[in-house]
Amino acid sequence: MPILIFDLDGTLIDSAPSILASLAKVLDEAGVTPCVPMDSNLIGPPLQETLSKLTGTQNPEILRSYVEAFKRYYDEGGYKETLPYSGIVEMLSKLRARGFPMHLATNKRLAPTLLIIDFLGWNDFFSSIYALDRYQPRLSDKGELLQRLLMEQRIRADEALYIGDKSEDGIAAERNALAFLGVKWGYGDFADGGKWLAVNSPRSLLEWL
Repeated sequence: MPILIFDLDGTLIDSAPSILASLAKVLDEAGVTPCVPMDSNLIGPPLQETLSKLTGTQNPEILRSYVEAFKRYYDEGGYKETLPYSGIVEMLSKLRARGFPMHLATNKRLAPTLLIIDFLGWNDFFSSIYALDRYQPRLSDKGELLQRLLMEQRIRADEALYIGDKSEDGIAAERNALAFLGVKWGYGDFADGGKWLAVNSPRSLLEWL
C-alpha cells in the first residue's frame, strides 16, 4: 500500500473560478490590461510568477503590491468559491477507509490551503500539508517541497506515490525518485501513451490503486 501525496489545484479542487476572479480584481485595481488570456492555463505556478506573466512586469516592488492585493481578495473570502472535482470526496473517503496514508504538497500558499481544507471539511484526510511558503526563505519549486516532505515525514521515495495534474508534478516526482501518476481532469495535458501514466477519473484512480 503506497503512501499517497496529492497535488491540490487541478488534482483535488477546481480553484480556477476563485483565483481568476481575484486576479481580475488585482488587475482592475491597478489599471493593468492582462498580457495573456485570463484562463485556467494560469493556474498552478506560484502566485508571483503568475502575476508577472499576467502584467508583464518583473519589478519586485510592483509584484509584491500585486501579490498582497491578491492575498487580500482571495483570503478574505474568494477561496470559498473553490469546489472539489466530481468524485473527489468519495475517492478520498474510500482511500482513508482503506487505510492509505495521505499527504498534500502544493504550490498554493499555505494560508489559503488551510482555509480551503477546513472549508471543505477535509482536515481528517491528510497527515501533513506542505506548501512552498511553509518555509522561510520560501522554497523555489515543488521538487524541493517534495524533498522536504519525504525527509520530515520520514517517508522513503520507494514507498510513496505523487499524484498531480501537470508535467511539472511529474518532473518534481522524478527529481525525488518518486513514482508519479497523472490525472486528466485538471489543468494539465497528459496524453495517452505519454511519458507518465494518467487516469481519467477519481474512480479510475481508485481502481488503479
